[in-house]
Amino acid sequence: MAKRTASAKKQARAGVRRAARNRGVRSEVKTLVVKARKSLTGAPVAESERFALTLEAVRALDRAASKGVLHRNNAARRKARLTRQMAKLAIAPAAPAAPAVRGKKSAAATAHAATKPAASKPAAPKKK
Repeated sequence: MAKRTASAKKQARAGVRRAARNRGVRSEVKTLVVKARKSLTGAPVAESERFALTLEAVRALDRAASKGVLHRNNAARRKARLTRQMAKLAIAPAAPAAPAVRGKKSAAATAHAATKPAASKPAAPKKK
């Protein structure tokens, strides 16, 4: 085995610490997801309790993704599966109003822009 530099040894020690911390977070997320899935698959649980367990699992997935413990697409896939199961049971509460899509104008802004006359741009001189 090649000799390691001091910085490589330090990175190896830090990696061990990160791995231990990430293992705990991953374990907690898995536990919460399993509890939520069991409550959604027919266990005799109150409707509000099902929603609370699912919401807690979704929050844990978001936290793990923001910390980099889970890849964001992995967390999104798991959240989608949970919400799809919840929708199947039709226990989702009233959905909040959808936020405006970033980069798109709202219908009111588009209508307002259509009524304004377009500013004419001075023509560029032609090249010969």
